[in-house]
Amino acid sequence: MLGHVERDPGIQNMQDLPHQYVVTAKAEGAANVIVSAEGLPDLETAGPAQFGGPGDVWSPEDMLVGAVANCFILSFRAIARKAKLEWLTLECETEGVLDKFEGYNQFTGFTVKARLTIPDEQYRKKAEVILEKAEKYCLITNSLKADSHLEAEVHVATTAAA
Repeated sequence: MLGHVERDPGIQNMQDLPHQYVVTAKAEGAANVIVSAEGLPDLETAGPAQFGGPGDVWSPEDMLVGAVANCFILSFRAIARKAKLEWLTLECETEGVLDKFEGYNQFTGFTVKARLTIPDEQYRKKAEVILEKAEKYCLITNSLKADSHLEAEVHVATTAAA
């Protein structure tokens, strides 16, 4: 029996493309923006502190960078499942750089720092290949103009001393 292998039940029931996603955002005056989609909890947002926002709720910039991190993990999970890779945890810290480019503010790059823990050294090479594939096939970064760069670490879980 395999160790902890993540299973994403949504992958097995994927609908044919194209997919449509409908999100609504609304605000009253200077109040925070409420982002909603059918069947999902509302999300309160505002501009980030860097643009004079309150800094205590999600901003569109935070959500975009979060989407890159989230998509990386979901891509890894799907590829690892198909490849039957045993793994324990994956943590992904993503940094997005917002700068002025050709007269416009835009994200100019994303750095995805992934830290994967595997149960045994024998899975290292396979894990490294799958991490690279997850970066390559992430639909969010493939949909953005900015480049994405992966910095991956693979660690073997240590067992506690008896």
